[in-house]
Amino acid sequence: MRRINYNKHCTDMTANTLFRIVRILSIGGIILAIYLLWEQATQPAIPPCTINSYINCDAVISGAVAKTFGIPTPLYGLVGYLFIFTSTLAKKRKILLTIATFGLGFCLWIAYVELFQLHVICPICIGCQLIMISVFTLSIILNRIKSEKKNL
Repeated sequence: MRRINYNKHCTDMTANTLFRIVRILSIGGIILAIYLLWEQATQPAIPPCTINSYINCDAVISGAVAKTFGIPTPLYGLVGYLFIFTSTLAKKRKILLTIATFGLGFCLWIAYVELFQLHVICPICIGCQLIMISVFTLSIILNRIKSEKKNL
């Protein structure tokens, strides 16, 4: 009689679900990054992201963090989220964690500059930051599941 290891089965299902959630989150990040790139490229007369002088996307569109090392900052986000999406398709946990760690550090740096140097809040950036925090947390869980799976 063959014994079924339910823990292994549940772990595989959990990992697949978490990869799927991270994939969906990365699609959200891709959409937000494309939106910021569009707003930066077109600079519409009435920017949809501008609510008032404190809550707007101007810092990322045309302000101090519009470019990082000469490259539009939203492009870094787009590339990062594309790498995250790809790593979920390939189910590469360590690559996902590495990219999420870099992405979180980058997001926290942007948040610091916006809040404490420029004194503005970018609603789209907040969305990107929440997505990246979620991706980072889930990538840690995915890596823990992998290490627990080895111990089974």
